[in-house]
Amino acid sequence: MYAVTIENLTKKFGKTIAIDNLSLTVQKGKITGIIGADGAGKTTLLRTMIGLLLPSEGTINVLGFDPKTQKDDLNPHIGYMPQKFGLYEDLTVIENIKLFSKLKGLDSGKKKKESHSDSGEQDRIEQMLEFTSLTPFKKRLAGALSGGMKQKLGLACTLLGKPELLILDEPSVGVDPISRADLIQMVRQMITPQTTVIWSTAYLDEAHEFDDVAVMDHGSIIYCGKPYELGSTPEEFENKVIELMGGYKKEASQIAENYVYKETDIDLTVEADCLEKRYGDFFAVKNNTFKIRKGEIFGLLGPNGAGKSTSFKMMCGLARPTGGTARIMGIDITKHPEKARANIGYMAQKFSLYGSLTIRENLEFFAQIYGNSPKGIHQKVSEVIAVFGLKEYENTKAEELPLGLKQRLSMAAALIHNPPILFLDEPTSGVDVITRRDFWNHITSLSKKGVTILVTTHFMDEAEYCDRISLFYKGQTIAVGTPEELKRQAEAPDMKTAFVRLISNSQL
Repeated sequence: MYAVTIENLTKKFGKTIAIDNLSLTVQKGKITGIIGADGAGKTTLLRTMIGLLLPSEGTINVLGFDPKTQKDDLNPHIGYMPQKFGLYEDLTVIENIKLFSKLKGLDSGKKKKESHSDSGEQDRIEQMLEFTSLTPFKKRLAGALSGGMKQKLGLACTLLGKPELLILDEPSVGVDPISRADLIQMVRQMITPQTTVIWSTAYLDEAHEFDDVAVMDHGSIIYCGKPYELGSTPEEFENKVIELMGGYKKEASQIAENYVYKETDIDLTVEADCLEKRYGDFFAVKNNTFKIRKGEIFGLLGPNGAGKSTSFKMMCGLARPTGGTARIMGIDITKHPEKARANIGYMAQKFSLYGSLTIRENLEFFAQIYGNSPKGIHQKVSEVIAVFGLKEYENTKAEELPLGLKQRLSMAAALIHNPPILFLDEPTSGVDVITRRDFWNHITSLSKKGVTILVTTHFMDEAEYCDRISLFYKGQTIAVGTPEELKRQAEAPDMKTAFVRLISNSQL
């Protein structure tokens, strides 16, 4: 029995084909994963399923309804959580849940009068809070929750009313491995055996959490079936997906080859010395101490809200520490922030360049603020555009670029002044698996030239590229070592398992 049947679906936006002659069936009562990078067509597919977008061609049947002509009849049967769920950040957790309960027409008092078998919506709300572990935080403002907790609250609101079809658009994006595992477990616990779930994600390592998977690339499905039939382990699954996408051939990094590294006698290029950041009585970062050597790739890993980005901002001089200090190329960041920052290339977690400017205009602006001479800026930018493969798009506005090109542009801007240190805050979030491998080829090649790299990531396979890792939890370092050392310490076969075990052990 199928909950969703799609035949020859095509969706165009002008000349752009977002969905390309796609056919798909979704089993009723199963959790089906739609896996693909940003721009693969996942969100367009989900929005077309529920009638928010109309197909250019093809047919869709959802729970016996045509979403194109019967959207109003279909809506009561669906729970939909978009990528950016509209929580009210100035309301508490419990206020958000009660508001969404009312918006869905779920009157708890009325329910209790109408049905003795139903324990009432209030009981359902309490059940939601318990399942999501949000009961201790029900009076906390939604805006003060961590990323993982916000996603759990969003899921709780979406599940109100017990929908027959639950559609979740990347509920785990930007969420750490522990919170991602909690989310999928929570969904399985909260749904009935008859509930159908469609879960889109950019994380290939989530594939084996689903009953069925459909892998998307450029608007088409390149694999549909049981995840274990494509690969029994995450690494094997990823390699098979790469084959289906046309394969990946590792080549010499032109970015690294054209990078002008300035030799230095300084061995310890980055040092954090008892670094702390306090907000009132709350420590976002506490007693953070580590040293990074020239040419080392140093990974900063930890759950959402652990203090990774706060540490980044302090070491870059973007946030002032309330205690301790950091030294960049031997320069104290608290005493000489501008001099220290001149040695850093910083790639922010979220795209932070100017969307209304073209690629060339963005790079010319950053070349200027990083102190390149006005006479040489045009030539310098032209060289960077060529090396980063951006020539075809140099006059395109940044806001119009696909995510992969935005990430490449962000890295180009961070490297345009040839800094000896590169700070990368989740640089590959959302991009496809081939682009991720290409990105890490550039990163590892730069480190071999002597560039020091500090990186955060939620992809545990990427942690294997790091020379050393600092595992962060509740603002403090709980483990430091090479990937192999951390795996041995946790008695784990891989970094994902090591991450979960070390964090769990620190809570005991």
